[in-house]
Amino acid sequence: MTSVPAVECAGLTHRYGTSTVVDDLTLTIERGEVFGLLGPNGAGKSTTIQLLTTLMPIQSGSVRVFGLDVTAHAADVRYNLGYVPQQLSIEAGLTGRQNVAWFTRLFDVPRAERGERVDEVLDAMNLLDVADRLAGGYSGGMIRRLELAQALVNRPALLVLDEPTVGLDPIARDSVWERVAEMRAGYGTTVLLTTHYMAEADALCDRIALLHKGVLRATGSPADLKAGIGPGATLEDVFRHHAGESLDDVTEGNMRNVRSTRRTARRAG
Repeated sequence: MTSVPAVECAGLTHRYGTSTVVDDLTLTIERGEVFGLLGPNGAGKSTTIQLLTTLMPIQSGSVRVFGLDVTAHAADVRYNLGYVPQQLSIEAGLTGRQNVAWFTRLFDVPRAERGERVDEVLDAMNLLDVADRLAGGYSGGMIRRLELAQALVNRPALLVLDEPTVGLDPIARDSVWERVAEMRAGYGTTVLLTTHYMAEADALCDRIALLHKGVLRATGSPADLKAGIGPGATLEDVFRHHAGESLDDVTEGNMRNVRSTRRTARRAG
């Protein structure tokens, strides 16, 4: 019997007032793949993620996560998820260990396993030696890895990463992706990510969906999408072709996100 996909969106539509931000989106994410959701600012990426992670109600269409309808089975869907949002979300007044331990209770990890699970993910994120320091003293890269530890402590079947490396230096960014790769290899975790770093998406993603103004413009492997543009095309060329606008607009918006994230990191410090 063929297993159900990790995510199935069918006719998904969401509006804010008269503005349609997700427009009849239909796509499938297979189990175990790394799937990139790309597009300019305002393309509908974050709204799509909020819909499939049960953070917003479905207005029209449907979303299933491992066969579970997100409206009818929201609690069960959440137990299958790990989610790292765009903005830093740790508690600065708690230690790294306490931040992760809170998530073991949130996800009802069996009490007897909690201590071992916390140490496991902290060790995987290279944070075990600073686990008992207040998280408010962590660097931005350490905070991002702590958020990943929180998201991974319940061993999620689906890990959702909304611009997880924005504002991080290349070394910290590589460290994040190394840990994600280890989780995928060790537990078969499916990964859904958004990013504005085209090289990152090209290197990491098995398949990519490109959204523009809420509409799905293209889906395929990075190699297939580039081949569809022409010899020597890059993923940035694919982006420009389907988004119909300059990456300068995207970069400007992305830099606002970077500045916002860094301000949050400074407040946490």
